[in-house]
Amino acid sequence: MNEAVKPPHNPAFVARKPQQQRAKDRVDLVLAAAEELLLEAGLSGFSIPTLAERLEFPRATIYKFFPTPYALLNELAERQLAALEEHLAAYAESIAQASDWQEMVTRMIHAAADYYSRHPAAQVVLLTGPISDASFRALEYTIARLGTLTRTLFAQRGIAVPEDSPDIAALAVEFGTASFRMSYFLHGRMTPEYTQAGADVMLAFLAKRLGLALR
Repeated sequence: MNEAVKPPHNPAFVARKPQQQRAKDRVDLVLAAAEELLLEAGLSGFSIPTLAERLEFPRATIYKFFPTPYALLNELAERQLAALEEHLAAYAESIAQASDWQEMVTRMIHAAADYYSRHPAAQVVLLTGPISDASFRALEYTIARLGTLTRTLFAQRGIAVPEDSPDIAALAVEFGTASFRMSYFLHGRMTPEYTQAGADVMLAFLAKRLGLALR
């Protein structure tokens, strides 16, 4: 990982990894309940005491692995980011089979919107703004990796996307993500209009920067 984007280590913001299977199962249960609470109450209504009461766990059971609410929310965000990357990687072959580069970009952003639509908790932890410095850096590092995926897909079509500054591919992904954030802010979900707007802004930016024609 590039040192410039590595999340700083702060024990208060980092989940403690369980070692035994029983503990892993309990952590998964806590995270699943945390997502349900976030969907019901939002970030403002989220707290470890509320979560412990819902699960009928002693608070210490949760604090053992999540010393602060930020540690728990950061763990949720990191898991959602990893799942989003896996989701897009699974779509990569279909995306690559698009008739041209414009359809390819459009398919990519629709695949991302599909993930957010299927996982409402991802919208809460990834699209409402950074929960902490660590989650912000994790998100931006994921966007950089998705930029690399975008660059690879373009290369398969014989279109070179420069890797120097500014990172054109990562910026294109960032612009598409900004459209998702606005959609969630205004409507609480991914709408077709904002999904297409995300594709439009990516296409316009890439066309200008790479000297490509838009149909």
